[in-house]
Amino acid sequence: MLRAAGIGVGDEVVVPAFGNVEVAEAVVLAGALPVFADIDPVTYCLDAAAVDAVVGPRTAAVVVVHRFGRLADVPRVRGIGQRRGLLVLEQGESEVPYDEVARRRERAAYLDAKLKGVLTPDGGDGHTYQQYVVRVPGNGRPDRDAFAWALRHKGVECRVPVKTPVHRLPAYRRCVALPETERAADETLALPVDAALTKRDMQRVVAACNALGGLLQPAF
Repeated sequence: MLRAAGIGVGDEVVVPAFGNVEVAEAVVLAGALPVFADIDPVTYCLDAAAVDAVVGPRTAAVVVVHRFGRLADVPRVRGIGQRRGLLVLEQGESEVPYDEVARRRERAAYLDAKLKGVLTPDGGDGHTYQQYVVRVPGNGRPDRDAFAWALRHKGVECRVPVKTPVHRLPAYRRCVALPETERAADETLALPVDAALTKRDMQRVVAACNALGGLLQPAF
């Protein structure tokens, strides 16, 4: 899409650093330079104000990535694009069948009600829960990593959704301030919410998580 739009050498494209490196790679393959903007701490998608702040004279496009089943604030980003003369592209996630989304939402609602000591995801804007991503607050040490290790030891599958932000990878290293991106990379953990999980599975996830509450400070 970037090449088809005429994006190339000398152009800059605003992209998120929280997520897979493929978006930045696509910009480079088109001959342009990726410029990283910070994310919204609730949706984990590009923050419109942060996008506006990094737009410069060479900026030609913005790539908005929907994340974890939450939609980015595309209308606001498109408004910036219209005002600043930028192409706005979207990268979606794989479609999930409606009946599976409904079951995922049921399991997410159960976790929302039962989990303690972690910050549960905001379910607004039609969240489809491609991943159920919580935040594990830190106490000056990598509590998220200790929490994840303990869960796996109890037989609960979990994963760190973004281990290293793209702007910290050697090939894309930038000296930029992206505090929400880095905080999210340090604190987020994806818990199981697949439609195939039984009630007993969900109870086991909750019991394992809540038993670790002593590791954490309260989530605000």
